Amino acid sequence: MDLTQLSIWHSYAALVVIIALRYVVIAGLLDFMLWRRPAQKLRAVKLTNLTPKAKIIRHEITLSLISSFIYAAPGAVLIHLWNEGGTALYSGPVTSAAGWVYIFLSGAIYLFAHDTYFYWTHRAMHHPKLYRMTHAGHHKSKQPTPWASFSFDPAEAVISAWFLPALALFIPVHVGVVLILLTIMTLNAVLNHAGWELYPQSWIHKGWWGRHMITATHHNLHHTKFTGNYGLYFRFWDKLMGTDRNGV
Repeated sequence: MDLTQLSIWHSYAALVVIIALRYVVIAGLLDFMLWRRPAQKLRAVKLTNLTPKAKIIRHEITLSLISSFIYAAPGAVLIHLWNEGGTALYSGPVTSAAGWVYIFLSGAIYLFAHDTYFYWTHRAMHHPKLYRMTHAGHHKSKQPTPWASFSFDPAEAVISAWFLPALALFIPVHVGVVLILLTIMTLNAVLNHAGWELYPQSWIHKGWWGRHMITATHHNLHHTKFTGNYGLYFRFWDKLMGTDRNGV
């Protein structure tokens, strides 16, 4: 489907379907693999003894589908502005060494900027005056499942959804990098809410990955202990600001 050839409203409708379908397929597949099969068949570590209730899973799915409608709106606007030449998005083959260097640099910039924005907004949403209207719905999942990866209160979805599209108005980024970033964002969210650690334990307890990256082991504590571990991709801000609670 070429979204660039559609009207803004058709692009919006198409994005709603794409976002919701992507969520259902990826979260559903991981949920089946981890929670619907005997534990002895899994090459993963279960992080708590809590068993998610069907009522909470339905809540996660409901909020996630609502979030699909919210996240699609900035995306549709960005596509429309791109068609009008009003963004920093670009496409086409990369033909120079400098172009390839910038491909990786722009990806790093976007990841760090997104992680920074997420850390500070996420931490702010835990403030008692903001929590109930922005973040309480997500934390009904005391033990999250892959279905919780996209389950945001509408207010939180609005706060989160606009950031990357807005960034693409000002910081040049290749469309291919955008697709990779969306893939990383989706997989990161699903894996970190899985309730099981899929990364090798040597990575988590002894390796560079566990020391510096957000994993299910790290984020699960945010849900079960409800304090600290506010990061999205990296442990950088949690460590710098003294909110890292993992100890791994």
